[in-house]
Amino acid sequence: MIESHTPLSGSQIRTRCCIVGGGPAGLFLGYLLARAGVEVIVLEKHKDFLRDFRGDTIHPSTLQLLFELGLLDEFLKIADKHFESLNLNFEGQQIPGPYFTHLPTECKFITFAPQWDFLNMIASHASEYPNFHLHLQAEAKHLIRDGEHVIGVKVNGLEGEYEIFSDLVVGADGRGSQMRIDAGVEVIEKGIPIDVLWFRVGKQGDIDDNTLARIKQGRMLITIDRGDYFQAGLIIHKGFFDEIKQEGLEVFRNRILDILPDLGEGVAEIDSWDKVRLLTVQLNHITNWAQPGLLLIGDAAHAMSPVGGVGVNLAVQDAVATANLLADKLYAGVVTLADLQEVQNRRERPALKTQRMQVFAHQRLFGGHSAPGKPVSISWGLRKFARLLAPILKRTAGKLIGLGFLPEHIQTPERAAKNRTPVAP
Repeated sequence: MIESHTPLSGSQIRTRCCIVGGGPAGLFLGYLLARAGVEVIVLEKHKDFLRDFRGDTIHPSTLQLLFELGLLDEFLKIADKHFESLNLNFEGQQIPGPYFTHLPTECKFITFAPQWDFLNMIASHASEYPNFHLHLQAEAKHLIRDGEHVIGVKVNGLEGEYEIFSDLVVGADGRGSQMRIDAGVEVIEKGIPIDVLWFRVGKQGDIDDNTLARIKQGRMLITIDRGDYFQAGLIIHKGFFDEIKQEGLEVFRNRILDILPDLGEGVAEIDSWDKVRLLTVQLNHITNWAQPGLLLIGDAAHAMSPVGGVGVNLAVQDAVATANLLADKLYAGVVTLADLQEVQNRRERPALKTQRMQVFAHQRLFGGHSAPGKPVSISWGLRKFARLLAPILKRTAGKLIGLGFLPEHIQTPERAAKNRTPVAP
């Protein structure tokens, strides 16, 4: 089990950096800062990282960072399926999708791994540093301010409420960020017309695991190979889940089989709506990532849609840029608002460019609306256009998805000594 610290009720703790949120952005940042010698606390409100249907696509850009940190070989034992390209299936016809073999990275492929395995690995290595502290079942409720300056957070933990005072609070607590709400930061929504229903389906027979998405009769099904089962996602119109539930599970299972008949009896595992998880798709951003003593990164600053599976990778890129820009300053104990704004200056443009790419994809695939009764469909013209320009599109898409805009590299030193035994996940 990952080691967790449980402060007593009423405790007051002092640290250099307090990171709210133990997801990809928060935990990766905590690891890099601890490695660079910074005293850091990461707060995670759940008891572990084991939550299904989270982002699990790991792109070449993130694999490159793991390579630079010496963690790649260990991670590839977790993620043992590698895809040099991904395919799409339109109405029974295979259309080659993006490929990654031309990228200037150590790994020229994409891989999938349960997010909890990825996070457990990062937490295990972070635990080697005595200046890294992970608090599980610790929910940050409110910012602590001294005038306009954020100086810490109030936390609800297992033993009650306690306070953490820090030179910097990083809000990496996701698209529903409590730190962002408490800071009064406005969110700009882009209005995405779809949601996703995630579920597990047992494998039946031989199904091409290189085909990520299948579209048939205006419906799209995403399938991610998990070894002995598929993590599957059915694209639906936003707000239509209740209507789908009213139709019943049998209609829902048949709808899945209409798209991918080879799933066969595997769909029988969907015997309760409790096994179907609704992902309410958001695509939004904020215009002010920083306040004195506070920085928002990852989904708290820019929630991404599932298109391209780039959410985890954008979060990790934010973490690396934050560490590169702030680690030395935090180590010295002096971080200004201008320093924090440099993170936004570095990462905002890549995030917004990616979001524009996602908006374009949504408009072309699903239309720019969420009106009832409008079919989720791909036009004949778009299919023909995709085939004609396939060689160019595959290469370009591979670069945009695999590397993204402005990929980061590890620049922080390993300043801290490893004098704790790594904690096994």
